[in-house]
Amino acid sequence: MELRHLRYFATVADEKHITRAALRLGMHQPPLSKQIRQLEDEVGARLFRRTPWGVELTDVGNSFFDDAQAILQDVDRALTRAKRVARGETGRIIVGMTSSATFYPLVQQVIRRYREIAPDVSLELREMASAEQIEALVADELDVGFVRTAVPKDRGITVNPLIEEPMLAALPEGHHLGLPEKGPLPLEALANEAFVLYRRSTGAGLYDSIIAACNAAGFAPRTEQEAPWVGATLSLVAAGLGVTIVPSTFHRLQLEGVVYRPLMAQPNLTARISLTFRGARLSAASDAFIKLVRRHAKGQDDLSERTSKGRR
Repeated sequence: MELRHLRYFATVADEKHITRAALRLGMHQPPLSKQIRQLEDEVGARLFRRTPWGVELTDVGNSFFDDAQAILQDVDRALTRAKRVARGETGRIIVGMTSSATFYPLVQQVIRRYREIAPDVSLELREMASAEQIEALVADELDVGFVRTAVPKDRGITVNPLIEEPMLAALPEGHHLGLPEKGPLPLEALANEAFVLYRRSTGAGLYDSIIAACNAAGFAPRTEQEAPWVGATLSLVAAGLGVTIVPSTFHRLQLEGVVYRPLMAQPNLTARISLTFRGARLSAASDAFIKLVRRHAKGQDDLSERTSKGRR
């Protein structure tokens, strides 16, 4: 017995007429009659009796019809679920991001948009340092990550750069270098200042860029305080404990007690966010998320036609 036999049987039972059932199934009446006889032979009893108007189910046929309907419904549900998973409309995705990534409009917009177009996907966001994300990706504990640190090429991770922006000097309010009308600040002007930096273990990419840029400007920054993440350094700056250097996006925070100055162009002193994932092990949900990120990064805010059609 094959699944098609059950569909043939259910269609005949529904139409109560062999010829009409054959038309509905897109086949000729003789082959359909033959398939029904083969099914009856396997069951070992007649499933239909003839009437002046067509056919009707026997007692055995009625019993068989209930079970056949249940089987066909289960198959249809399984097929629908499988297709939705294949389109990335259901499933689960774990997305890692650095603490500073959440401040970027691109990241915020992508998360919001993905929830709109894939409401049945379980989306879990994990705040993790870049190095932790890389290890989690390798261990298959993370599907996608937003990182700042450069990723070693031998880890099997795909890196898609998204954002690269200049850095700003963040200074306590009232600081003698905090006058914006003086224009871009030379980095060497900070040589004698106490620095507040985030721990390298949680922000190696930005930390290394700042140290390298200061060294290139002729001084080693004097670090007086360390904070666990980029935003936390600004609270220490506001308290007058030193100066720091942050991605320009943080200017949007407008934290009381902190003023920002643009820095003169310095080689490699930029902040980058990259999308990372293991290309060989992508689920359909992860693939849809990555494509959405790429569209937003290119300024394209369009719904995936395949996803939208699948939800109708």
